[in-house]
Amino acid sequence: MEVEASEQCGNFEVNFTGKSIVRAANPSLPGPHILTLSNLDLLSGRFPVTYFYFYRKPLVSNFTPSTIVDILKSSLSETLNNFYPFAGRIVQNPTTCEPEIICDNNGALVVEAEANIRLKDIDFYNLNQTLEGKLVSINPNFPLQIQVTTYTCGGISITFTFDHALGDASAFGKFLVSWSEVAQKKPISCIPDHSRNLRARFPPSYHPSLDQTFVKCTMEEITNIPTTRIRLKRLYHIDASSINTLQKLACVDGNKRTKIEAFSAYVWKVMVNAIDQSQHSKCKMGWLVDGRARMCKNGDKNFMSNYIGNVLSLAFAEADVIKIEQGSICEVANNVHEAISKVTNQNHFLDLIDWIECNRPGLMLSRVVLGRGGPALVLSSGRRFPVAEVDFGFGSPVLGTVCSTIERIGVAYLNQRPSARDDGSWTVSAILWPELAAAFESDSIFQPMSASHLQLC
Repeated sequence: MEVEASEQCGNFEVNFTGKSIVRAANPSLPGPHILTLSNLDLLSGRFPVTYFYFYRKPLVSNFTPSTIVDILKSSLSETLNNFYPFAGRIVQNPTTCEPEIICDNNGALVVEAEANIRLKDIDFYNLNQTLEGKLVSINPNFPLQIQVTTYTCGGISITFTFDHALGDASAFGKFLVSWSEVAQKKPISCIPDHSRNLRARFPPSYHPSLDQTFVKCTMEEITNIPTTRIRLKRLYHIDASSINTLQKLACVDGNKRTKIEAFSAYVWKVMVNAIDQSQHSKCKMGWLVDGRARMCKNGDKNFMSNYIGNVLSLAFAEADVIKIEQGSICEVANNVHEAISKVTNQNHFLDLIDWIECNRPGLMLSRVVLGRGGPALVLSSGRRFPVAEVDFGFGSPVLGTVCSTIERIGVAYLNQRPSARDDGSWTVSAILWPELAAAFESDSIFQPMSASHLQLC
């Protein structure tokens, strides 16, 4: 077993004890073939996306660290039979200059590690210090990487890092649930669709506003996004009572607003207090929108429910800083609702696919995410993303959320997930500039994540 040097930061050390490559178990899979990315896959920017789950010490004594790793590897191998692109390689096509997936069963990378602390001693709040170089390491040769880390208390963490070209949160959620079902010897609930069939109409046409929202870019531009501010990566707990209160404030005068719309209004109002109004009179907020339920066929909204790939767009709204500052939660939530409604329809996604077709070859990204739109914050909601369901046979997690390993991004970013406590509370991971972090933490709604929130104490 290959042993590497430990990484240290403060008292938290992680010793990497082994690496292995796990391939799909079925030898009758189709031979090597190329999976061409869809138009919407080109909008994702090739960012690595990491999901991390923490588990208490298994109650059953026969779940030792070595048996857990064996279970994870064997069930992963079987899961890759259905999700075979996740065991492939992503390469640049020299002719089109676009990435493509070589489905050759190159395998997924599994890293094993040991931490020198108890699970409850982790700094769950400061993700800059906790994750990178310890619980997350990126190897560009493997689009899917998993790290299994054991703790002195017998607890376990599993981090999953995906190349965004493989899919979006909905696709990754299907993969994780399928893997946990295989590990528990249950039939998988998802038969994945790898068709990547989101192609342009002929002739392509789109609303001209898309030219102002999205832009063609290169990987170099993505990795060198201009930013002068420190980006803090944080994790927060938000009580169900706070969410319900915000929704009540947003639902007045006959308005019906979702929890995310109400929460967005609150976040937008806090954000404007962290903006230098002498330099910026306007600011933006954006929302990631999943198009699967919008791309229906013959009225069937579940037509794309098992589609594996990227089906995302971005809704944006811009407003005067003073107007947001002085507006009520209800008034700002109305702005949020109107902005999101503009993209939650099939015509928008068909237009976006056509816009990308007209700008190929290459990658595409939102102008705002590239840092070209002034102060902005993007919110991603994962209210349907699996948390408690990701049980590999040794118990449900105490925490399941996402952390971006992006070093440079042109916006502040929040990612909401349901709490593993299943009590209506939320877990929110964040990338923030320091003044914005301070503004969020100035009241009781954004609570820095701690072991007590995870009921580890």
